[in-house]
Amino acid sequence: MFNYPVTLTQDGDSFMATFPDVPEAITFGHTEQEALEMAVDALETALSFYVDDRKPLPVPSAIPGLPCVRPSALESIKLAVYQEMLAQGVRKAELARRLGWNAPQVDRLFDLGHASRLDQLEAAAKALGRHIEVILA
Repeated sequence: MFNYPVTLTQDGDSFMATFPDVPEAITFGHTEQEALEMAVDALETALSFYVDDRKPLPVPSAIPGLPCVRPSALESIKLAVYQEMLAQGVRKAELARRLGWNAPQVDRLFDLGHASRLDQLEAAAKALGRHIEVILA
């Protein structure tokens, strides 16, 4: 769902990883593999800017031949719930009301640096009329 293509460019003795769809995400590694590993954190950090600014998430493009990187499973769930909230036009205050939570609890739910509990994310999805499915691929 959040598979973003990564462009790897040799930059001296290291490799630079950039994302065509998320220009804010840039990182480096000594090897291509290390650059791809570092790219996960860069992607999560950049996507958190979109969430903080209440902007729509960039849509990943399908670019043949480029490796793809995705956020961790927990962060992907947070982003999916956030994306659904935007699609429905539900603001954080309304989600808090539906859940019976305080506003800071909803803020933490969408903080990509906070280790939210899965049951909280399931409750938020349910409040939006959705559910979470897990697939091991």
